[in-house]
Amino acid sequence: MRMEHNNIFLAAKTVIVAVCGAYTAAFGWLGWLILAWVVCMVVDWISGSAEAAAQGEWSSAAARAGIWHKAGMILVVIVAAVADCVLALALQNIPALTAAGFEYTTLILPMVLVWYIFTELGSIAENATGMGAPVPSWLTRLLAAGKRAAEKIDLPDDDDNTL
Repeated sequence: MRMEHNNIFLAAKTVIVAVCGAYTAAFGWLGWLILAWVVCMVVDWISGSAEAAAQGEWSSAAARAGIWHKAGMILVVIVAAVADCVLALALQNIPALTAAGFEYTTLILPMVLVWYIFTELGSIAENATGMGAPVPSWLTRLLAAGKRAAEKIDLPDDDDNTL
């Protein structure tokens, strides 16, 4: 009987490793970052709904607003991905850069994803507090610092602060 359990666990571990390896081969580290963001969004929405229910304040209108908020985030991530693609295409066609061996893959999308992940994690911690769970203050400060660090990209300001 013990041998059968070991085989089941070995088979389960093998499947998990194979799936993770295939996912990594297909999508690389950026795929894992996207997956982490998606999981954080789902957990934030569920924990926000649970907090509202625990407070007796759950409403379908607020839940829909949360879904619209998440949909807006998805659009921003798509914009960041397209911006990375356009920037990579433009830089690949500058002869001086290509001759020097300069290669651009991605920067904007990972930075947006990291910022969103820290935002979602902070929101999840806030939801847990609203549900009555104690959350260490150092954790909320750490998450806020991570979000601030992802925001601190020094770009030149334009004169009128418009796009």
